[in-house]
Amino acid sequence: MGRIFEVRKSTMFARWDKMAKQFSRIGKEIAIAVKTGGPDASTNPALRRCMQNAKSINMPKERIEAAVKRAMGKEMENFEEILYEGYAPHGVPVLVETATDNHVRTVANIKSHFNKGNGTLGNSGSVSFQFKKMGVFKLKNEGLKQEDLELELIDFGLDELGESTTETGEEVLVLRCAFGDFGNMQKALEEKNLNTLSAEVEWIPTTTVELNEEQAQEVLKLVDKLEQDEDVQKVFHNLK
Repeated sequence: MGRIFEVRKSTMFARWDKMAKQFSRIGKEIAIAVKTGGPDASTNPALRRCMQNAKSINMPKERIEAAVKRAMGKEMENFEEILYEGYAPHGVPVLVETATDNHVRTVANIKSHFNKGNGTLGNSGSVSFQFKKMGVFKLKNEGLKQEDLELELIDFGLDELGESTTETGEEVLVLRCAFGDFGNMQKALEEKNLNTLSAEVEWIPTTTVELNEEQAQEVLKLVDKLEQDEDVQKVFHNLK
């Protein structure tokens, strides 16, 4: 119980058009979900999740529908999901999730970002062992009793439950489960009609590191550059 741990977020990216980047990320996720499971959200849990996440960032309904229609088109790009691993300055481990239609371009760009940011792009498996791949669900905190909710969801794979706040200061409940239990947890929350704001798969660090402000800004500068890349979906690190 209590406050749930979340790694430090970069504030530099806020200077850029963050909303456009978020819409682009969700659009790719919708394309992948539709290609994999079809355009009917009622029978495609991955697409339902994408739509839910789109609403959480205020993506217009017509833009969501347009993304689904584009994904059904013959000319739609086939995105490949690739995870890159490396180290930021001061030995901070970094995971970079991408969705790309040109992996040669993507790996060249990712390597360039690491090099220019005084980091190092590593091999597969060089960093990911320091993280746990987990399902992360955020619920609107509407007076739910955490003890009761924990008992209700523990059989569906609940690993951790706590409170947090969004970037806009909204109080939320955060639920985490093992990646393998993601589908069970999503189904359980839907059946219980809980107000789920977002449902994501994230890499949660097993340990964190603490740097002084100057060193931390060096790390976050690299994170910021990676997040700006058009092929990058999410960036994870363990900076406290």
